[in-house]
Amino acid sequence: MSSGLTLPKAELHLHIEGTLEPELVFDLARRNGVALPFETVEDLRRRYVFDDLQSFLDLYYLAMAVLRTAQDFTDLTDAYLAKAREQGVRHAEIFFDPQAHTSRGVALSEVVAGLTAALRTSRERFGISTRLIACFLRDRGPEEALATWEALQPHLEQIDGVGLDSAEVGHPPQLFEPVFARARDAGLHVVAHAGEEGPPEYVWQAIDVLGVERVDHGIRSVEDRALLHRLATDRTPLTVCPLSNVRLRCVPELSRHPLPKLLDAGLLVTVNSDDPSYFGGYVGDNFVALRDALGLDDATLRQLAADSFRASFLPEGDRDALIAEVR
Repeated sequence: MSSGLTLPKAELHLHIEGTLEPELVFDLARRNGVALPFETVEDLRRRYVFDDLQSFLDLYYLAMAVLRTAQDFTDLTDAYLAKAREQGVRHAEIFFDPQAHTSRGVALSEVVAGLTAALRTSRERFGISTRLIACFLRDRGPEEALATWEALQPHLEQIDGVGLDSAEVGHPPQLFEPVFARARDAGLHVVAHAGEEGPPEYVWQAIDVLGVERVDHGIRSVEDRALLHRLATDRTPLTVCPLSNVRLRCVPELSRHPLPKLLDAGLLVTVNSDDPSYFGGYVGDNFVALRDALGLDDATLRQLAADSFRASFLPEGDRDALIAEVR
């Protein structure tokens, strides 16, 4: 039986800022002369106990202060790719948050240059093809999202899609229809976080108002039978992040995760790590944790791995070749 750890797989829900390990936080702080409110690596790691999404975001943005230069973003991305290779990742569609950096004085050109310096040779160095997705911070509002879209214009050749993330409750997807319409018109892929802490209605808005091609998280879709039918009929993928769901208390424990209900309803579900430095494991670790907590058999693990390629934005021929490796 396969462990799931090293099965060939795609990772489709991964925030590059969420791969910032505590050791790298301190290395970059020393390099950039950033004073940290944590005494040691162990002190920082002890704070990885969260009550909800917002309590995580507070620490997430605090640690992110060490990212200042293009080289910082290159080092961050290289560190993720090295870990991803060990966990069977063959393709990664990576989120980044432009506003989280520009709002603290880091030029968008530095961010994009650093990320793409690592990604342009990721296949040769790590055996991982990549896509880059710029996410709008929903809690900063639709007007700032539009301003961020304008700032992204010089960089669109390096960006494959846009997404919507950060604090969900009280920030419904429909508010961001204007910026998503612009992205769709520009030929970019569109995805959005919905139905993590927010209600099933947010998932409906993501698919019907924003026109997303994938729903990130989407676990609360199990509360709406009509929504499950729609997602299954349209084959709209969900990018589920099990360890994240438990750490942020969206799910009480992994053995009660709704993934089996989503699969039983016929949905195309993928497994991802979200912010692995903070949530206790990278994507292969999520596969192993699900196997152990839910008793998933080898066929189900392989289905999840194959569906990760089916849900990707890779060309059909590349998808089919990678799916064949899973079999």
